Amino acid sequence: MADMTPIAGLIATDGHDIAERLREFVQDREAFSDNTWNQLLSVMRIGSRWADEHGRSFLPMSPADLRDYLLWLQASGRASSTVSTHAALISMLHRNAGLVPPNSSPQVFRAVKKINRAAVISGERAGQAVPFRIGDLLTLDQRWSDSERLQQIRDLAFLHVAYATLLRVSELGRLRVRDISRAADGRIVLDVAWTKTIVMTGGLIKGLGDLSSQRLTEWLTLSGLNAEPDAFIFGPVHRTNCARVETSKPLSTRALEDIFARAWQEAGPGQDARSNKNRYRGWSGHSTRVGAAIDMATKKYSTAQIMQEGTWKKAETVMRYIRHVDAHAGAMVDFMDQHIKV
Repeated sequence: MADMTPIAGLIATDGHDIAERLREFVQDREAFSDNTWNQLLSVMRIGSRWADEHGRSFLPMSPADLRDYLLWLQASGRASSTVSTHAALISMLHRNAGLVPPNSSPQVFRAVKKINRAAVISGERAGQAVPFRIGDLLTLDQRWSDSERLQQIRDLAFLHVAYATLLRVSELGRLRVRDISRAADGRIVLDVAWTKTIVMTGGLIKGLGDLSSQRLTEWLTLSGLNAEPDAFIFGPVHRTNCARVETSKPLSTRALEDIFARAWQEAGPGQDARSNKNRYRGWSGHSTRVGAAIDMATKKYSTAQIMQEGTWKKAETVMRYIRHVDAHAGAMVDFMDQHIKV
């Protein structure tokens, strides 16, 4: 987005300084991921509509108005994590407009604490993707590795790379054939230009094991993409069982999510998983990251190692995924097991 259209309507006619700062903000939108920017636009639409309907100001927003807005979001059925996202993005918008964020007020702090406490007491739990474990990958490998359908060969290679690298769906989608090199033993090395949390000129290097290297090689050979360095690795497959060379745009998130849906139909437990916040009824784009993290924790790899593999910046995120793995490894469980005979 190159203009001020979504923001212009939020600014008072005399807010020339604010308008100029926001214009600079929009010009530098490439500093943020598409997901963050789209979330910001969504918060702006919802927040400005609320402000209009309730006779409040969205920009700048007073602490009292922000408190009422966050409580309104909660009363409207939004999860506490969604409410926190709105608060954080409103703060970001104010900072970039040169305004004091209303979030710094104790009034808002108490409101957020109240919302989080009410959510926990009411039984709200953080949503989590259904884990895609190593056993699931090997089951699919047995079923799809000799398939005559090119789509299944591509899907299997994609799932191998997704599990082995712990990359996010968008990061997997933009990998190109030219990003592939080979180690001395023939295994594949992927040069990942950047991730959600790592944006630097050196990029990120991911290596694949023997089986994953073999499956990706098979896909590239059968599809003919080996000779197309600018092509996205995981491109479309035509209904005539031929791969289409795509160099302009990667597969959509929906198309990549469909790979997980087909895998679930093939090798899932046979029925939808228990609903998790009305989502996550089967494998989804985050499932390989969650499953790989759980498998690594089960094999006693350290939290730091798991964070490095998944490019997570916060240990709390990893701990949320693996919290059930070491549930019986605590000091108190060990103490009681040693002193109580059943």
